[in-house]
Amino acid sequence: MLLARQLERTAHSRNILSVPLMQPKKFILNPTRTAKQGSQINVGKFGDEYQKIVTTLEISPADMESLGVATGDSVRVSTEFGEAVFQCTEAKVPDGLLFIPYGPPTCRLMNGDTDGTGMPTSKGWEVEVVRVDAPE
Repeated sequence: MLLARQLERTAHSRNILSVPLMQPKKFILNPTRTAKQGSQINVGKFGDEYQKIVTTLEISPADMESLGVATGDSVRVSTEFGEAVFQCTEAKVPDGLLFIPYGPPTCRLMNGDTDGTGMPTSKGWEVEVVRVDAPE
């Protein structure tokens, strides 16, 4: 409930506790690589298309409804190591699972420990997700 504590502190500091806060929901995140993402590497990682790819979260219609979001809305995804903001897109994925292409935003969610493999653990993370008004 890291995100919930942060939201509560913000509410206290702004004296808006009477406004109900959206509680984060828990999901399992699986970062992936996509063919489209791979082709964009040849163009460059700083272009608008690549940035759009790596900031798009795929989520089931039922999970979108539970978060109160629609395609194009922003959500904050948090782990115990960090957080990042993504734009939602409806996808045919199992309820409770989220998919995001690897990129700088997913790196902010990772622990640096590699268990000697050279690559941080990057599948099956438990994350908290909450709707936000706009990309941060």
